[in-house]
Amino acid sequence: MFENYEIMKLIIYFKRHKFLFAFLIVTAAIIVLLPLASVRPIYDPDELSYGVTFSPRLVRGMGLNWQAAFTAALDDLGVRQFRLMAYWDEIEYKAGVFNFADLDWQINEAAQRNASVILALGYRLPRWPECHSPEWAKDLTAQERQEKIFNYLKQVIERYQDRRNIIAWQVENEPFLPHFGDCPKLDKKFLDQEIKLARSLDRRPIIVTDSGELSFWVPAASRADIFGTSLYRDTYSYHFNRYIHYPLTPGFFRLKANLTEFLSMPKPRDIVVIELQAEPWGPKPYYQLTKEEGERTMNLEKFRDILEFARRSSFREFYLWGVEWWYWEKEVNGESRMWNEAAKLF
Repeated sequence: MFENYEIMKLIIYFKRHKFLFAFLIVTAAIIVLLPLASVRPIYDPDELSYGVTFSPRLVRGMGLNWQAAFTAALDDLGVRQFRLMAYWDEIEYKAGVFNFADLDWQINEAAQRNASVILALGYRLPRWPECHSPEWAKDLTAQERQEKIFNYLKQVIERYQDRRNIIAWQVENEPFLPHFGDCPKLDKKFLDQEIKLARSLDRRPIIVTDSGELSFWVPAASRADIFGTSLYRDTYSYHFNRYIHYPLTPGFFRLKANLTEFLSMPKPRDIVVIELQAEPWGPKPYYQLTKEEGERTMNLEKFRDILEFARRSSFREFYLWGVEWWYWEKEVNGESRMWNEAAKLF
């Protein structure tokens, strides 16, 4: 009888504190399972591949010759993987008038060295202000703008679909990061129509990208053959008006990759780091920062650290974000350490 009484007391205690016990059980499960959920292969340095994102408009903005910079990346650094941009405001600088000269030159020069190209196209593409609208399109309605973008996408893909060194089409850039950049609200239906159009015109893989630190990858990854993430460690927040160091570990990215592959329908065939920080990020363009300000977010030591961090995050293909800065440092400041360090990767 005494034993039954004690059992009843125990049952009553558990009932009164069921939410606490449920919380403890869930917490214990997370502690046990979280390390297992972040298990992914970590590749040796000689198994990794590196490319760069290159933007002529950024080099021009620094007062340098962009063709010389691109040639140096090919012949001096030895880069053989590029992400290039078909900026709408440059390609269709007048309504219905298309100028492919600069992009033709880049793709041709890359092809002559057997360098591959991911061609990014769409309204939202890398480099500020993210959405690159031609002046003539700024007063269009959303529907009119979308119709013009469809036509521009068709023109770009049909022009380059016979170029064998183009290995994938990236449709838009980080479309699910609405608070960053001077862009309209994301229209998911329109994004899906852009991807559908690209697939109808060519069979090469579609890349969709998202922020590594600030986004939930599944919506982007579910639309992609190849999902591309960014990876940053030190940035500047215009919202908080301060520098930020992301307190994340490589396990965060391994866990996120596993969850993305598990939850995405369909699952992307690969996940790559499409934008790996390799330049400063401050309150103004890096070529206007002092040396001390620039080194708060990127220097040689930080570059080496982020390369190792990215490797331990389980990725094996990376497109570095900063080749224009390395070139500017070398040509303008006579500082070649970043350029020479990056050359070891290619």
